[in-house]
Order: sequence, then C-alpha cells, then structure tokens
Amino acid sequence: MRIFIDIGHPAHVHYFKNLVSIMIKEHNTDFIVTARDKEMAHYLLKSNNISFINRGKGKDSSLGKLLYLIKANFQLLRIALNTKPDLFLSFGSPYAAQVSYLLSIPSITLDDTESAKFGQLFYKPFSKLILSPTTFSKDFGVKHKKFNGYMELSYLDPKYFEPNPTVLDDLGVSKGDKFTVLRFVKWKANHDIGHNGVSIENKINAVREFSKYGKVFITSEEKLPKELESYKITIPYENIHSVLFYASMFYGESATMASESAVLGTPAIYLDNSGRGYTDEQESKYGIVFNFNESLNDQAESIEKGVEILNIEKVNWDFKRMMILNEKIDVTKFMVNQCLNIISKRAEE
Repeated sequence: MRIFIDIGHPAHVHYFKNLVSIMIKEHNTDFIVTARDKEMAHYLLKSNNISFINRGKGKDSSLGKLLYLIKANFQLLRIALNTKPDLFLSFGSPYAAQVSYLLSIPSITLDDTESAKFGQLFYKPFSKLILSPTTFSKDFGVKHKKFNGYMELSYLDPKYFEPNPTVLDDLGVSKGDKFTVLRFVKWKANHDIGHNGVSIENKINAVREFSKYGKVFITSEEKLPKELESYKITIPYENIHSVLFYASMFYGESATMASESAVLGTPAIYLDNSGRGYTDEQESKYGIVFNFNESLNDQAESIEKGVEILNIEKVNWDFKRMMILNEKIDVTKFMVNQCLNIISKRAEE
C-alpha cells in the first residue's frame, strides 16, 4: 500500500504521525509526504523521522493563494504520477483532493474548521470521503462522515502521549507552580480574513495581570512588541504539549492549542470571532474551554476570566479531562480504519 499525505500546517504533522507509524509497522505501508514550508512543519517531520518533499511556502493574498493552487497541483500531480499512490490523505488540502480526482485515486480529507470556506470550496467536490468531528456544524452530504472525537486526541490521547517533566526545569518552574501559556497567531490563513485578534494593549494587559500569579510564557507567529519580548518561550517546539500539560492556564488565539490544553486537562481561554464547534463543546459540555470574540469588550472580559481561573484552587480539571477521554474515540485508530477501508474497496473495484 502507498498513501500520499499533504501537510499544510505543523498541526497536521501531529494529526498523522501516529497513523504513519501504525500503518508502517502493522500494514507495511509506504508514504509519500509533501509539506508546506510553514513555521515548524518541516522540523516536526524530521523530528518524527518522516521523509517529505518541500512544496514551498504558499501565499497569503487571495490572488496568491489561487496562483499557488495551480503551482502546488502541478507539483503534487508530477509526484503522484511517479509514485502511484493508492490513497490521498490530508487535513483540508485542496491540492491533494484535486490531484486525486484527476488521477481517479480516492482521497480522504479531514476538517474541523467551519470557517475554512476557501479550502472547502476547492476540496469538497473532489474528495472521496470527508471526515469531521461530530461538533462540526456543516454537512457535506453522503461523502461526509463524522466521528465522536477531536483531532487533538490523535496525538494527545494517553495511548500516544506522555508529558516530559524535564520541561519544568527548562522553564525554570517547579511542579505545582502556577504559570500561563499565551499564543498569538498571524491571522494569514484562508479562514482568518477579517480578523484582527487581541490588541497589543490587551496582550500587554493580559501578561501584566497573569504575571501576578506566576510566570507567563508566550508563543507567537507575529513579532512581539518589545514590552513582551522577554516572555517569549524558547523551549524546543516538540515539547510544547508537555508545557501545556503542566500549565495552569492557556490563553490565546489558537483553537488548536485551546483544544490541546483541554484534552490535557488545562483550562483554556480562546478568542476568535468565528469560533469552532469543538471549542464550543469543550465549554458547554466539559467546562474547560472559555470562548470569547475579538471585540475589545470581550478581550477585557477574557482577561478577567483568566484572573478568575488563576485564583481558583479547587476545580478538578483532571476530572474534566477524564470525562473527555472516556467519552471520545481513539481518533488515530479511526483514521487508520478509514484508510484501510477505502484502499480495500478500491482493490475490489
């Protein structure tokens, strides 16, 4: 068997790394991986010993994205013609879906972001199967299958993840010390058009308030203002999930990191005008994520909520985590089974 995976974001490496390992060990599968040069995607692939082909940095403007769509399609088409995969697999990749369609090879596309309309427009007609969490509010018809889980469980389920306590030494904190992780994004993705995020003033306000209760560490796609440079986290990128596990709170603009924190048992504050179905559920059902929009009023309220969380001593966040783990499926196992099922059906045709 041969599976072609297209990676567009560092998070996608995490989504598929355990699937790759299982499919190689248990099903003698070969993988062809193409990866956008975005942030730490290439670094993470190398760290997980996954060979890949660089498909460039992509573009930020709408016109640039359309032109890059043509370029990337030609690149993936050329690679696929040489490698002859049995299946394409991606998270929201229009390139993988379209090339698979041109070659009459089935593709599985995963998606959990309702506002990613650009990508959905270009992958939906061409995908054989679309997989989403049950929290995903859109319905793409008969080809759309939903599962009771979160993408973050594909790599943060205890079956696949064990926190590394040495990160506490790297951070200069002791076990039990309170500390907060903040994440600010670049707002350049397809689904980020029209978003501004947290203002510089409120970034500074948040750090000032949260610092009263312990250390603050910032991870940011954008260059930080000089007032916040000293808070920038400097640990190896692959250790960030251990940091989130031991953190007292997450605060930021990343839905993925908010959900990662939730499944690790760390309360999270997430700010975004569009929101996500999964973070909504993590608030309404499990009470471990708190969603706010990007208005100045909500930014102020989110900081107040952060202070409230850092003042709480008796909430059993681990119990909320166990509720999630007990009620959700093994997402990696589910993806493996879907891949095997599609490949098996193709072989019978």
